[in-house]
Amino acid sequence: MRLLLEILRTALGTIRQNKMRSGLTMLGVTIGVGSVIIMVSIGMGARAQVKERIEGLGTNMLFVFAGTTTSGGARSGAGSSFTLTVDDAKAIVRESPDVAMTSYGKRETNQVIFGNQNWNTVIAGVTPEYQLIRNWPIEEGTFFDQRDMERAATVCVLGYKVAENLFVRGEDPLGQTVTIKGVPFKVIGVMSARGAIAGGGGRDQDDQIFIPYTTAEWKIVGSVLPGYVSIIYVSATDFDTIGDAEEQIKSLLRQRHNIQPDQPDDFIIMNLRDIAAMREQMGKILTYLLGSIASVSLVVGGIGIMNIMLVSVTERTREVGIRMAVGAKQRDIMLQFLVESVVLSCMGGLIGLCIGIIGAEAVALVGDWPVLISPLIVLIAFGFAMLVGVVFGIYPANKASKLNPIEALRYE
Repeated sequence: MRLLLEILRTALGTIRQNKMRSGLTMLGVTIGVGSVIIMVSIGMGARAQVKERIEGLGTNMLFVFAGTTTSGGARSGAGSSFTLTVDDAKAIVRESPDVAMTSYGKRETNQVIFGNQNWNTVIAGVTPEYQLIRNWPIEEGTFFDQRDMERAATVCVLGYKVAENLFVRGEDPLGQTVTIKGVPFKVIGVMSARGAIAGGGGRDQDDQIFIPYTTAEWKIVGSVLPGYVSIIYVSATDFDTIGDAEEQIKSLLRQRHNIQPDQPDDFIIMNLRDIAAMREQMGKILTYLLGSIASVSLVVGGIGIMNIMLVSVTERTREVGIRMAVGAKQRDIMLQFLVESVVLSCMGGLIGLCIGIIGAEAVALVGDWPVLISPLIVLIAFGFAMLVGVVFGIYPANKASKLNPIEALRYE
């Protein structure tokens, strides 16, 4: 232990004697460690944001859309046909063991008016279960209930963005009356902010107004075929049963719609678990790619350390000879140069940690990018810096330890 401390003291003294060279040697490792932390933090931040956005769509959720329609050879989007009904939604929750709850709805885009303000947004007619399935908190007020559904009440809950655009800052929307297609609606709640849907073409979830489904069907959206819906929202009993719930829904709807084995489905099921898995995989690839690119800087820094240590061995050949002459063994010489290499690498790594953390925070602040600094990644980056010092210091240390003492003493 005493020997190791003495070697460490000697290594620090050597580094202090060559401040400029030591600083330039550490620079490669510093840049490498800082780059790894910044790049990986950006990648992990992007993964965390995607995960948050997907979870924001709802807990254990499935979307069931009505099928497509074809007119003049042109196919419309999902939900454009009349294939799903209110009874389908009720049957799904009643007959599917792995389904906990369902909601259903109709949607259209229309103008909403309040005083001299107006805003074009999505009018979503849904059932009270919608809020629970989506796991979407209320910012102010409350969501409508079953009694509002039964009497087709003209009440509404505003999306966060709609409330911002219809009401001036500081004005309370609760209790106010907005007009949709000439029908007055009392505002009973405002949803919390959710942002755009991941994988949803950037559509803002906060840019919509929720009203009871019955109100939408009878007074706003209307329908040539009452009882038909464009979408059914499904919540599975838990995350692990989403796949089973999907199979149960598919089998049930094919049976209810009298679809023959050789015929395609007249509905579309979107499984958020598959989307989440795909996004998670893409996020991992991004993180690994950024980390790998940044790690190249560490390797380059390690090569720089090895080159400088080889120069140091040449410059200190006579010193090595004197040490051997007074009794230093090969392992002592090797340990001395190896410790110097590791100390250089660790000092560069510590500076890199500070630069990486500050840089990641600066990226989040200035660029408004999602950044997640993981303590584990910080430790791994520093550990890799130490490993670089060991790996790239072994060859110079080994070369120094194998010098011939007599020839080393004669070296000028």
